[in-house]
Amino acid sequence: MGRIRPTFIKRTAMELANRYPKLFTTDFETNKRIVKEIADIDSKEFINKVAGYITHYQKILQREKENQ
Repeated sequence: MGRIRPTFIKRTAMELANRYPKLFTTDFETNKRIVKEIADIDSKEFINKVAGYITHYQKILQREKENQ
């Protein structure tokens, strides 16, 4: 069992991933760089958490596409 992420991290990450679907990948480092560029977030910890959830979310979407 993993850690439970707060709703504001999930909401922010899903909003960015849905608004810019072509930019994000399943690579954390790439997603972290993109989040820094497009979002106005000052906290390094918050950027990492959002990028981590976007990575997780992209992997879920990729698995759903493969199963269809």
